[in-house]
Amino acid sequence: MAEVLLNVSGLKVAYGGIQAVKGVDFEVREGELVTLIGSNGAGKTTTMKAITGLLPLAGGDIQYLGKSIRGRGAWDLVKQGLAMVPEGRGVFTRMTITENLQMGAHIRNDTAEIARDMDKVFGIFPRLRERRDQLAGTMSGGEQQMLAMGRALMSRPRVLLLDEPSMGLSPIMVDKIFEVVREVHGQGVTVFLVEQNASRALQIADRAYVMESGVITMSGEAKQMLSDPKVRAAYLGE
Repeated sequence: MAEVLLNVSGLKVAYGGIQAVKGVDFEVREGELVTLIGSNGAGKTTTMKAITGLLPLAGGDIQYLGKSIRGRGAWDLVKQGLAMVPEGRGVFTRMTITENLQMGAHIRNDTAEIARDMDKVFGIFPRLRERRDQLAGTMSGGEQQMLAMGRALMSRPRVLLLDEPSMGLSPIMVDKIFEVVREVHGQGVTVFLVEQNASRALQIADRAYVMESGVITMSGEAKQMLSDPKVRAAYLGE
């Protein structure tokens, strides 16, 4: 069985006395595409922020490669191979596309390899290549999402964490983003995907966890969940 890269146990996160995440357990193994689905406000993004050091833990632990990363800064985690594409994308709006991608590689100094990786990113996102000198702030939401994903890939992550990548995008752009997630995973990157669009997430994932009101209520093979009556009724509008 593949190595467990990310192991979350008993995770608790509180906001001003309100417990948003209430003792969550899940794991992501090498080579998997694992998704965490649930409705808006379920605690998915809070969980993601806790994993990446953007929110303090009220309890539990997060282990990456068998070692606790509790309390480690986001910048430190990128060095270790954990890269996140945040909800809302967070591109550097006053920098060009090329400069944004270079920022993704700021922890590296292998110039020739960085150039090769940028070419690879442009291969995945031809639209970015076409507009490489355009300021990121002048791009559409979907293009910014592509850029944020490309920037994360420039750090050569072992685990790519995606927080609501389809949020606010047009149906055509949603198709493109999920196509790219599948492609990136196919190239050997382990992916942990937090997504409100349960149907699309379950179609491309290996395994899934369902979150409701800060707790995991269901887990299993994604394809089986896709046909589960409870999941279909609650998240697929059937």
